[in-house]
Amino acid sequence: MGEPYYITTAISYPNGRPHIGHAYEAIAADVIARFKKAEGFDVRFQTGTDEHGLKMAQKARDLDVTPAALADEMSSYFKSMCDALNISYDVFIRTTEPRHHAATQELWRRMEANGDLYLDRYEGWYSVRDEAYYDESELQVGEDGAKLSPQGTPVEWTVEESWFFRLSRYQDRLLDLYASGEFIRPESRRNEIQRFVEGGLRDLSVSRTSFDWGIKVPGSDNHVMYVWVDALTNYITGLGFPDEGGDFARYWPASLHLIGKDIVRFHTVYWPAFLMSADLPVPKQVFGHGFLLNRGQKESKSLGNVTDPIALAETFGVDTLRYFFLREVAFGQDGSWSTEAIVTRANAELANSFGNLAQRSLSMIFKNMDGELKVPSEVSEADRTLRAAVAEAIAGLRRAFDALDFSAGLEAWMRGVFACNQYVDDQAPWALRKSDPARMEAVLMTLFQVVRDLAIAVRPVVPSAIDALLDQMGQDAENRNYAALVDEEWFSALVEAGFRVDKPQGVFPRLELPVEAAA
Repeated sequence: MGEPYYITTAISYPNGRPHIGHAYEAIAADVIARFKKAEGFDVRFQTGTDEHGLKMAQKARDLDVTPAALADEMSSYFKSMCDALNISYDVFIRTTEPRHHAATQELWRRMEANGDLYLDRYEGWYSVRDEAYYDESELQVGEDGAKLSPQGTPVEWTVEESWFFRLSRYQDRLLDLYASGEFIRPESRRNEIQRFVEGGLRDLSVSRTSFDWGIKVPGSDNHVMYVWVDALTNYITGLGFPDEGGDFARYWPASLHLIGKDIVRFHTVYWPAFLMSADLPVPKQVFGHGFLLNRGQKESKSLGNVTDPIALAETFGVDTLRYFFLREVAFGQDGSWSTEAIVTRANAELANSFGNLAQRSLSMIFKNMDGELKVPSEVSEADRTLRAAVAEAIAGLRRAFDALDFSAGLEAWMRGVFACNQYVDDQAPWALRKSDPARMEAVLMTLFQVVRDLAIAVRPVVPSAIDALLDQMGQDAENRNYAALVDEEWFSALVEAGFRVDKPQGVFPRLELPVEAAA
């Protein structure tokens, strides 16, 4: 069993159906999880839904249903999205589960035992939509003169009895944590959070009495915990906390919390402080990715541009969507998508470049060699040059993916694909069939091997299509990881086993622009 690697997404707030941002984060986390598995890590991948809080209570009231019924229905949509997008999660956590109540209350007790919780009165600005408290100095003024949060959401003046967490006590320890340079990424997010904490931390209100849809505060049943205490604890609930053996002992602290840039403060200020207070290790890294914009605009119900990610996947294909999101956007920055961009990128790179390369190579082996594989008697300088170029392309993908730079990694991979296509044009195996059959066979066998390697390299991004291709190439399911790339015996073993290539089926069809988009 390899080195443990624990990755989580933020848990989604299900007061509405999944949108493109939820899909983007889930896909990115899944690619990281699959990449780490391919690298030989023992991966645990968790996602889920955050079902408590005032927004859920208000939405349920508006719909005349119970919050529990709303949570059950809406959570199912998020799970369905993950399944539809081929998200290989190990745990789908729901904060309404009894085990999560137990874990969160135990975290509370530990913070209380450390002297970090006290009862007082809260007066201040609160955003229901953000589930966040804001200082007067952080607010902005809307066009109508109303006060708004830094995210542009409405705030209201709140007065109620509340438990407080001594966040101010952890300022220096948090700054020491940030100084390591690896805890918050990318650097722009780290700088932003560091400035916030250096400006001074106030104690944090961590309970509410004005509604009851949440986890009860131990010993104060008229209080429910602030939704972020509840939500953040999910990362350890899924590992069996408060049992600190088993999965918790193996996988905590988390290797990576992958989250949107709008919730970095909760994950890099509040969460590590809660863990420090409870005498638990803090995560190794939090990465705040950017937003995915619809033709440059953030999706919102008011603009009427909210996209159903499942419908998008049904139109263009799950693997196409996965590839596009990671190829098109520099991870960590905001990026934009459109149907035209999806079709253009998918056709140029998946269909015309790699898909056509694989299809042509296998078709020529099927037609010109009756599908038989042979170990070439001679390897030319051109063959060696191509293999070196493909090996370097794959190494570039792995280096970039390890740094969460997916766009650069796929660009490196494409250089390997382009090198293969140039090799086909230069060697012209269709012409060699009559003039030099032995050389034709050497060229086609070289192509078979490099196509297999390129396929394994990109499998974390487009797993279904690549598995369909590798099935056609006789590759065992257990030999589709990066260890297989250094196996020098695989090809001769396949030849000796008598494997033959059948008439190939394309795995990356060309896309057409939907009629409504073309119009």
